[in-house]
Amino acid sequence: MEDAPVFEEFDPESDCDCPGCIHWRRTTAHALPLRLGGHPAAHGARRVLVLAAAAGTVLGGQALPAAASVEVGDHPARPGAGPAGDEPDTPQGGKSALHGSSGSPAAGATAAAYRSTTRAAIINRAKKWVAAKVPYSMERYWSDGYRQDCSGFVSMAWNLSGNEWTGSLDKYAVRISRDQLQPGDILLFHNPANPTKGSHVTIFGGWTDYTRTHYIAYEQARPHARKQATPYAYWSYGDRYLAYRYKGVTGGTPGGSATGSGLGSGSGSGSSATRYPGAGSFGPGANNSHVTQLGKALVARGGKRFYRSGPGPRWSEADRGATRAFQRAQGWRGKDADGLPGPTTWSYLMKGKGRNIPAAGAGGGPAGDPAGGPTGDSAGAPAYPGRGVFRPGQSHTAIEQLGRQLLKKGFGKHYARGPGPHWAESDRRNVEAFQRAQGWRGAAADGFPGPETWRRLFR
Repeated sequence: MEDAPVFEEFDPESDCDCPGCIHWRRTTAHALPLRLGGHPAAHGARRVLVLAAAAGTVLGGQALPAAASVEVGDHPARPGAGPAGDEPDTPQGGKSALHGSSGSPAAGATAAAYRSTTRAAIINRAKKWVAAKVPYSMERYWSDGYRQDCSGFVSMAWNLSGNEWTGSLDKYAVRISRDQLQPGDILLFHNPANPTKGSHVTIFGGWTDYTRTHYIAYEQARPHARKQATPYAYWSYGDRYLAYRYKGVTGGTPGGSATGSGLGSGSGSGSSATRYPGAGSFGPGANNSHVTQLGKALVARGGKRFYRSGPGPRWSEADRGATRAFQRAQGWRGKDADGLPGPTTWSYLMKGKGRNIPAAGAGGGPAGDPAGGPTGDSAGAPAYPGRGVFRPGQSHTAIEQLGRQLLKKGFGKHYARGPGPHWAESDRRNVEAFQRAQGWRGAAADGFPGPETWRRLFR
């Protein structure tokens, strides 16, 4: 498993405290254009400001201060030229046709419609903007005709025939669950009450690792298009993002990817026989050939004792028990060892990766592979004891084991004495230092070791 890319926190909202931006944030809900549900009175008031400034209005024989003639939302830090007419300065443009380099609609531009494309093509188009560092702008258009904001970026990657916005992209897609996400899908937050507050969209590029807490996001954000590891679903308003799949997507695999085995969620390389069929293929009530394929793979990896007959196409507790035993053999715990095969479990089984299920009575820890001896880059690492061990008030041998490994790796400067079996703030601060050394930020560097922190620390 490759190292996850450097984490970089980014919030698309402006938090500038200058008077113009404060006023813009307070009034922008009423300053939306009429076609997006704006309030007509806001536009009239805005025109009054412009006319007053043009006429050189005076008060008490003195000219009005310059700030009085500044239109709502004007600020030199905002990208692009100021809005024309009554169009407000919003974090994204509205629906529009493709544009030429002059900024005018391109000849022959048609109404927006979805076209057939592949996942590989979606990711490769996104990579072109990232490589070119296309500057963020709500009003400008790149040489390919697409607007240089977040929704224009997705319109480009999906090869739409026009520019959409966060309020219309879902019309070209179907809702999917988190477990169904594949490269080329999107995570979309549209705030209908106030589209200028928080609305944003990213392209899902794959999970960074098996914990599936972070993913590779391709996005158009200030200052330019980028690709980076991002907490699911986003840095802010994360609980309001919804996953969508473009209706026009067909087969194909992304040519380059996020790190980690999580990318095996139905889109990685390999034949259809080894491609993850989706979470819906497993669990109570499932009856299909994938359950049989899973069972046979588990038997081959040491799980024969769980089956009295079969394995067969109907999901049973035997399948769940064998799957859980295989997951625990990899050192996974908690929801990562729930007995339901996700993309990483499937990839390990289909490609012969990881450790086999230990023999009965040998315990749930890692076992050697058929060739003898442990395998993988975590060879010899103790099993991860679970997140609940590393919390204030807890006492466990694994805490002391963690502390000694931190000292060994050079991350023990916060220990005045010890380490010991009781969780302390010094443990948390040393773990945080180690996590930040991996390039992680935000919630990924909170000082509480998860499975990936444990794996890297002991590898």
